[in-house]
Amino acid sequence: MTVGGSPKPGSDRAPQLGKPARGLRQLLRPICSAICALGVAALLASFLWFISGVSNEEVELTRDADGIVVLTGGASRVADAVELLAAGRGRRLLITGVNPSTNQGGLSRAVPLHDKFITCCVDLDHSAINTVGNAVETRRWARQRGFRSLIVVTSNYHMPRALAELGHQMPDVTLIPFPVVTEKRRAEPWWSNAASARLLFSEYLKYIYSVMRHRLDPTPAGTELASRRHPVSWFRNAQYCRHQSSMRSSAPNDTGTWVC
Repeated sequence: MTVGGSPKPGSDRAPQLGKPARGLRQLLRPICSAICALGVAALLASFLWFISGVSNEEVELTRDADGIVVLTGGASRVADAVELLAAGRGRRLLITGVNPSTNQGGLSRAVPLHDKFITCCVDLDHSAINTVGNAVETRRWARQRGFRSLIVVTSNYHMPRALAELGHQMPDVTLIPFPVVTEKRRAEPWWSNAASARLLFSEYLKYIYSVMRHRLDPTPAGTELASRRHPVSWFRNAQYCRHQSSMRSSAPNDTGTWVC
């Protein structure tokens, strides 16, 4: 187009201004697609790695331990833990995350064959509300008892995260896993049941979150050092304390854990 017989300034360049942008988009599109594909592949590979560590069969213990800890929340966990105690696999049993209304009398009625072991050698923790709380209370219990090795009883899918949290709290204590496998999970593969697949993937994400949290904040929750050093730990300690049944003190006790 001309104005007064001469070309309009910039009219020849205008159609070409969008070419570099289009070329850049065309160049970035396959790169972005490749990055997304690699991310999905990495996620799938790490999930399969996680699945490979989830036992589908109950293990046979090759050694005893000072104590036994069972994390409540799944079928058969407590019964299996009491049987291990009765078999002499540990000197005492901690049941962590117990409902506040549950006491040793109710537990004895639930497992009548091992009533004498429940009366003499079982400790109940009513304060833990999640796996982090289970680990904090187990650390306190193990230190008070002087235990250096623990048999850990929980569901098979929960075991990797339980070991991660317990190991973070007690790096100097030997942890021996005893995964509980229900008949249903033993009978059918996880991929054949949508509910099982969702449960495992959810647990996998929680496990990844736990590992990342430990990398970013290596000081265990529930300790005086954690509250002083790291704001994330301080916030977690505050959350933990708000859920305790007793608010007697806001200072750490002689084991280095917080009594709220």
